[in-house]
Formats: sequence, C-alpha cells, structure tokens
Amino acid sequence: MKIDPFDDAEIAKLVEIAERNAGRISQIIGPVLDVSFPPDEMPYIYNSLIVKDKNTTGQLIQVTCEVQQLLGNNKVRAVAMSATDGLMRGMKVFDTGAPLSVPVGGATLGRIFNVLGEPVDDLGPVDARAKSPIHRAAPAFTQLDTKFSIFETGIKVVDLLAPYRRGGKIGLFGGAGVGKTVLIMN
Repeated sequence: MKIDPFDDAEIAKLVEIAERNAGRISQIIGPVLDVSFPPDEMPYIYNSLIVKDKNTTGQLIQVTCEVQQLLGNNKVRAVAMSATDGLMRGMKVFDTGAPLSVPVGGATLGRIFNVLGEPVDDLGPVDARAKSPIHRAAPAFTQLDTKFSIFETGIKVVDLLAPYRRGGKIGLFGGAGVGKTVLIMN
C-alpha cells in the first residue's frame, strides 16, 4: 500500500498557490514567448516554464520553455523547446523553479535525447537515476580523461577513414539524403 504524504486539503492548497502564482502569455512571436507574472513571482533566468492549457478545440497543450531575459514590468522572455502551435495570449504559464534538466550517467551512453532529456531513438525509456541541469559549469581539467582512445562504431569505413575520438565532440556533415541519420542510428 502506497502512503501519500499529502492529503486532499494540502494538494488543493498547493494547486491554489500554483494557480495564483501562474503567469500569462502576453505575446508570441514564433518560438519566443513574453510572459507576465504577478509581482514578486518572477522566475530566474534559465528557469523552466511550462505552458499547460487547452487550445480552442479543447486539446491539452503542454509546451516547455526556458527563461532567457527579464524584460521588466513583471515580464520575462522565454524560448519554447517545442512547437508553439495552438498557443494563445492569456494561457497560463507555470514556473517550475528549476532549470531544464536531463538524465546523466551510464544509462545515457549511446542514447539520443532531445533538449528536454526525452529519448528520441525509439529504444524505450531511460533508467537514469541522476539528472543534471543543461546549463552548468564545465568540469575541471583534472576531471577530464586525457588518454587518447578511439570510439569503435562497428562501421568499417567510419572507423578506418574518419575515426571518432572517445569523449570528444563529433560533427557529422553532409547533404540531404546521404545517410547521416542512418549512420547515427546504427
């Protein structure tokens, strides 16, 4: 039997506080949202905001945004991390109080994620216990692995002609329809 630490009255109180502190969309220009918040409830830069409301057809919309700029007059400018189709002025916006975080650790190795930390490689959910904010300081030089080793992809042409260095950054460039996605997915 699972014991819920909150009773219904506490949950209702938390929901009421969240509703009272919710911001409202005041302007939408492409992926950029201007959001008005009540005084003394302004989110910090890099905080994650969630727009969760219904559109004109009654479908639930949930868009995650990141605060990029404090505009003054209780307004912030945020960038949406997914499509803004269906968003309208006046929709409620909730501040999560934390920056965007993604899973980290051994379970993430070899996986492909979007900016929200959701896997996009069709290999199922990730069993990562730890999450880390996407904006953080670089690791100290003493923490870096300085041994040179090659990441073996198993694709002979890549391993021979353009080997990938383990732990480094890889740029894969090519024209349309030449197989970049197929190569990454293998």
